[in-house]
Amino acid sequence: MKETIRLAGIAYESLVNGPGVRRVFFSQGCNHNCKGCFNPETHDFSLGEEKNIKELIEDVYSNPMIKGITFSGGDPFERAEEFAYMAKAFKEKNLNIWSYTGYKFEYILENIDNRPDWKELINNIDVLVDGRFEEDKKEEGLKFRGSSNQRIIDVKESIKKCKIITLDY
Repeated sequence: MKETIRLAGIAYESLVNGPGVRRVFFSQGCNHNCKGCFNPETHDFSLGEEKNIKELIEDVYSNPMIKGITFSGGDPFERAEEFAYMAKAFKEKNLNIWSYTGYKFEYILENIDNRPDWKELINNIDVLVDGRFEEDKKEEGLKFRGSSNQRIIDVKESIKKCKIITLDY
C-alpha cells in the first residue's frame, strides 16, 4: 500500500458534496476530459500534491463535526487503491462515503474482476455519482451532480438487488 496520495485539494467542511458536513478529497488525475468540466486543473496526473494517507485519515477522525466523506476529482477511480484504503478506514468510524466518477456504474462492475482496486473502492462506498459531465445536460438546481445524465446511486442496494437503485435529491 502506498503511503501517499496525490490530491488536487481538500474541502475541510463542505455542505455541497453530499449530505451533512463532509470532508472532500479531490483526486488529482482524470482521463475523461469532459467539455466544460469545472475542475480542469485536476486532469493532469502530475500536478497536485502528495499527501500522507494516514495523516489525512487521522485529521478526519479529529474533527467530530465530519459526518461524511466525499471523493471527487479528477476521478477517484484513477487512484482507487489509495481511496479504497481511506474508505475502509472511514467505514470503521461509520462515516458515510460518497464518490464521484466519470465512469458509469455498469462499466465499473463489468471491469471489476480486472481491477481489484476498483472492487475494494466500490465495496467501501455508500453512494456513487456516476457518469461524465455533459455540458449540454447541465441544469440549474441539480443537487450533488453537474449534469442530468449523472446518477446518484445507492451502491449497497444496487449490488444486493443486481440493478441500479438511484437516490432522489
